[in-house]
This record gives sequence, C-alpha cells and structure tokens, in this order.
Amino acid sequence: MSNNSFKILLVEDDEALRFIVKDNLMEHGYDVEVAADGEIALELFGQNNFDLIVLDVMLPKVDGFQVAETIRKTNDQIPIIFLTARSMTEDKITGLTIGGDDYIPKPFSMEELLLKIKIFLKRSQSQPIDSESSVIKIGHFDFHFDDLSLTLNGEARNLTLKEAELIRYFARNANKVLSRNEILENVWGSDDYFLGRSLDVFISRLRKYFKADASVKIINLHGIGFRFSVKKG
Repeated sequence: MSNNSFKILLVEDDEALRFIVKDNLMEHGYDVEVAADGEIALELFGQNNFDLIVLDVMLPKVDGFQVAETIRKTNDQIPIIFLTARSMTEDKITGLTIGGDDYIPKPFSMEELLLKIKIFLKRSQSQPIDSESSVIKIGHFDFHFDDLSLTLNGEARNLTLKEAELIRYFARNANKVLSRNEILENVWGSDDYFLGRSLDVFISRLRKYFKADASVKIINLHGIGFRFSVKKG
C-alpha cells in the first residue's frame, strides 16, 4: 500500500545516515523532506504540513530538544521520534519530558524505525479503535482519545499520542493497582530500564495535567506501581 499521503520531516546532520534513511523511507512510499540542522528543520516545519518528525538530538545551530520545544508550542499532536546515542540516557528522558513520543537509540535498524513510524502514523490518523464512547469522563475532565485532548471547564489541553495512550490505559483501569510492568507492556509494548524511566517522566506530566481536579490522583505504590484514583460523585 502506498504511503504517499504521509509526509515526514527527517532531521539528521550525518549526511550518510540522512541519505540512507531518506532513501528507505521513500522506497516505502513516504514523502520525505530533510534538514541537516535545527534552523532548517524549523523553517521547513513552518512551511509544510508534516505527519511525523524523525529528529536527531545532536544538531548544529539549534539542537533537537530546542527544535521539539519550538514545535510543541504550536503543535502538540504531531508524533516526534528522537534519534539518540545509545549511551545518552539523559537525552532520552529529556526528549520525552519536552514532548517527544518515542526514541530510537543509535545505531538502529531501518526495520525498527519503519515499524515505529507505521505504528505512530496509524495511531495518529485513526479513529477510536473500539466501541467505547469517544469521550471518557475522568473526574471533572472530558478525555477525547480520538482528537488527543483533555478538557476541563471548556478549556482543552492537547496531548501527545503517548500521553493519550497512557491516560486511556489508566482510565480503563481506574482505581486498580497496576504494576509498572503491566503499564509498560500495555502502553509501550515492552519493559526495560529506559522505558521505566520514561514512564516516570510521563507520570509527572499527567499529574500536572490532573492537579486542577482533586478527585483525580495518580498514586505511587512503592515497589509495585501506580493506582489511577478517580473519586466518583
């Protein structure tokens, strides 16, 4: 099936890697624009409508984190996949903290990148995948998974796809004890050290989102996991 309807921004300063990744993406039917530094990336983003961004962290002029932060000020929904050096653990945590959806450590296989791109594009373009109401009540909040938003008193907060998936999993399992492994397996699809650190970052972000409603809390159960506590009434 052609992927020509999907436009990807690839930001990578390594010329050889940039060529290889672009070539592979185009072979799989994606429309690809490339940038070798952060300044060009932001210019291209302002001039085009992209469906997904593959973003290296270490970039000339404007680094990947600054690029992502700037993009997130105007677009909270476009999936951002960071490319990071394997040893740079803090890069992964920082990238997720500022709004990245996922990361791929270098060196990586094209199969892994293509799979993640396919998953994120499918999820970001799809409608709700089950028969539940597209609006889920969480305390005084209205959670809309289909348009990645969390609304309170008429004010909507745009969510990243991963934030929305985590909220959806919590909402479906409200007031239950959930182990860290359960959450990672069901939301991220696997359980490892780096994803565990990522989960903590996302939990911190969601706590800030829900703090306006005292009836909704994410309770840390030391040594076990979390409970998404939602008081009724």
